[in-house]
Amino acid sequence: MQILSTEEGDPVALENVVARGRAIVVCEHASRVMPKALGTLGLSEEALASHIAWDPGALAVARLIAGSLDATLVHQRFSRLVYDCNRPPDSPAAMPEKSEVFDIPGNRGLDRTARDARTAALYEPFRDALAGLVRERIAAGRAPVVVTVHSFTPVYFGRPRAVEIGILHDADSRLADAMLAAAARDGRYDARRNEPYGPEDGVTHTLKEHGIANGLANVMIEVRNDLVRDEAGERAVAEYLTGLLREGLASLEQG
Repeated sequence: MQILSTEEGDPVALENVVARGRAIVVCEHASRVMPKALGTLGLSEEALASHIAWDPGALAVARLIAGSLDATLVHQRFSRLVYDCNRPPDSPAAMPEKSEVFDIPGNRGLDRTARDARTAALYEPFRDALAGLVRERIAAGRAPVVVTVHSFTPVYFGRPRAVEIGILHDADSRLADAMLAAAARDGRYDARRNEPYGPEDGVTHTLKEHGIANGLANVMIEVRNDLVRDEAGERAVAEYLTGLLREGLASLEQG
């Protein structure tokens, strides 16, 4: 089955490829657009507009951070419900049958052919584009830092979340440690380590695949999406996170 038509374009977008900054900013859940061939996956407009289909505000914040740091931005152009590019192909969460309280009929009982088609159409181009960019930077003697940007819902399974900013890491905590130290000094937001998710939830795939596997410093940022519902919120959060990243990158240089 063909997932994307020629008219729909590439599944992955790269912005500011010739950036001079050290960071590569990644947004795996940037879009809620569904490929025409898959329709709505049996979901309502309400569900497709919600956090299950994308990370609201994440792309806007990622763009602002990338602009401030003169970083290349890599983002996915289609919904995470078709393929979640922060999951490997063998993960059930790559093409989830249920997300929070929503059943996803169009993902139920996918056979190997259907899963392989989505993997080839969405995940592999995204992975290859990011991996190629990382290889080019390393070959040029400019080892990058991998920074992924996400947002999360303030209420999950009916339970409010107090945390506002999550600074996540897997085995390599160098950048996260420095950012959390800067956040503790700043105090504007409730910033916590590995919340509301952590490595045990399977959310660090991109960090492991493109950061840790290459010996690169890396971090995953989670922003509570009620903080980025308008342009003012996006700019305030992006300015705050850019400050943390600047301090973190400076710490890496010194270390």
